[in-house]
Parts: sequence; C-alpha cells; structure tokens
Amino acid sequence: MKIHLKIWRQKNAQDKGKMIDYKLDEVDDHMSFLEMMDTLNEQLIVKGDMPVEFDHDCREGICGACGMMIDGQAHGPVPGLTVCQLHMREFKDGATIYVEPFRALAFPVKRDLKIDRSAFDRIIQAGGFITVNTGQPVEANTLLITHETAESAFDSAACIGCGACVATCKNASAALFTSAKISHLAKLPQGQEEAAKRVLSMVAQMDAEGFGNCSNTEACEVKCPQGISVLNIAKMNWEYTKASL
Repeated sequence: MKIHLKIWRQKNAQDKGKMIDYKLDEVDDHMSFLEMMDTLNEQLIVKGDMPVEFDHDCREGICGACGMMIDGQAHGPVPGLTVCQLHMREFKDGATIYVEPFRALAFPVKRDLKIDRSAFDRIIQAGGFITVNTGQPVEANTLLITHETAESAFDSAACIGCGACVATCKNASAALFTSAKISHLAKLPQGQEEAAKRVLSMVAQMDAEGFGNCSNTEACEVKCPQGISVLNIAKMNWEYTKASL
C-alpha cells in the first residue's frame, strides 16, 4: 500500500517546527505503525537525511513510551491501543496521515515526535509511593481486602503513564494520570497511613507542572489505552477534600 505522511519535524525545543511531507510506496498492511516509521527512517538514513525521532521501548503496549498524535487523535483512531499496537491495515491505501507529538505546556517537545514526560515522574516523586514500614510479606489471605477492592486497585494501577489523557484533554489536564496513581494506593490498607499527605503533595505538584484543570469532558477516558475510569478523578477529589479538612 502507498502512504502519504505529513510529520511534524522540530530540531529542538527552541525551533518553531513544521510539517514535512513523506511518501512510502511499499507499506505492508501487517506492519505496526512504528514499523512503518522504522521503514521511513531507513530510507531517510540511506539518503543521508536525519531520521524522525520518536519514543518507543517495549512495543508491546505496556510501557507508554510511544505516544503521538495520529490524524489528530492520541495513539491513533483505534480505541484501546497504543501506537505500537496500531497496524497499517487500519488505514486505506493512498491515505494521508498526519503525525504530531503530544502537545501540552508540561510536555515540551525535545525533537520531532519526542517529548519530555518528566512532569509525570515529578508527580510520582511527590508522593506516589508508600514509605511506612509494612513489615515482612505475609500470606495474601491474611489481608482483609475484598475481591472488588483489590480489582478496583488493580484497575487504577493499570495506568502506563503514556500521557494520552493530557494530549487529548482540551485543558491538557493530568487529572486522570494523577488520580489513578493516588487512587490505587488509597484503596489499599498499606496506603492509608500516608493518604492525606500523598494526595495533597501530588495534586500540588500536578498544578506546579502547569497542567490544566479537569472540566469533566471525559475525553481522557475515551483515549486512554488502558481504559482508566474517570471515577478515579472523583476518588482523588474526595481524598483531597478529606485531606484538606
């Protein structure tokens, strides 16, 4: 299949950047989107041009590194997928595909499609952990946690920190990411001791990073590849109000 690409190229954070046209004439529809990008880069290298930089790691949909905007949608047009799990068969032969980096004040572009997600790391460093001594590991059945609570905590912990929630939100809010990290610990007994300190610190850091406010449009849940529920945001707001009092 033939593909026409319009890709955002930007030399560094200070460069204005612009869309550049590329054409690929022999794209296998079984390729993943990143394999297609690899093919483009191989051709650019052969020509002596600078390859397109983009983040990737596991290519198994679990690391969250490969985020980019494809035709204006975070991770592309298919719900529940990361870019590395998106295949070229989802596009028509001869299609024009627009590829851009995630855009948010707190996610500065480093080069081309590569962004700096360090803001997420600093939110976690502000309190997304347990420091109290919980003792030696015990037999799981001795912890009085219902199956429903455990599953809910696991659902919150499934967030891979890709940033799609931020990129797709009209306010570039990190509420879904932050709330997922707060909720999964707040739901478990080990996280109760530091729950108030945690939510106050993490929300304060989220605001300090320049993320926008949540306006409950729920676009973040729609484009989250892990399907993280916006109910986590309600849980965060409850925990924050309780801690503030």
